[in-house]
Amino acid sequence: MIRVLIVDDQALVRGGFRTILASEPGIEVVGEAASGEEAVERTRQLRPDVVCMDVQMPGMDGLEATRIITTDAALHSAVLVLTTFNREDYLFTALRAGASGFLLKNSTPEDLIAAVQVIARGEALLSPAVTRRVIAAFGSGGTSAQLSDLEQAQAPSQAPAPPLPPAPQTTPLTDREQEVLVLLAEGLSNAEIAARIFVGEATVKTHVSKVLQKLGLRDRVHAVVYAYENGVVRPAE
Repeated sequence: MIRVLIVDDQALVRGGFRTILASEPGIEVVGEAASGEEAVERTRQLRPDVVCMDVQMPGMDGLEATRIITTDAALHSAVLVLTTFNREDYLFTALRAGASGFLLKNSTPEDLIAAVQVIARGEALLSPAVTRRVIAAFGSGGTSAQLSDLEQAQAPSQAPAPPLPPAPQTTPLTDREQEVLVLLAEGLSNAEIAARIFVGEATVKTHVSKVLQKLGLRDRVHAVVYAYENGVVRPAE
């Protein structure tokens, strides 16, 4: 059973999410919260598998609450950020804060259910569309520092999230894993990578997991950032 905490300052929104998620076998909504402070408190109390987190809320916002939850070693809750605002500063700040996924509230109920299930499995909900937005920032000459500048200029949080720490490569990648990293940096999905290198999707998933593990990265979007910042691929490519 996947245990879910719903965080939103609007009761009607929380009720809608609860109805959608509770209707799916294997998902249990264990609680709700109306603010970032309450989200942190309820997460520590209930220990949900997934926290569905709104961004803009009175007091502590969802991005700061996400950072606190994901950096608390005693907690193992994954955070799915849900917002009505399709803004890059929210996206980048959410990823840096440790969110495992980013979903717009105009997504379908099926998308919400699938997102919770994916994140509960320990995977990141990072669609090719989201990955390509990160690529676009780097393709225009962006760097981690510049992305942090974007967040500081536009983000509603009281303080910007810290930049991503460098990811040391502890084990060399194989030729195939290096090839998969390059294709990830192009924004390809697992299915697209499988078609490109003529293997099954399950094999691609294994390769991606190995790449993330060896590079010490949290998810595939950060693999894209790593590839650009470390010269694996260049914006011109």
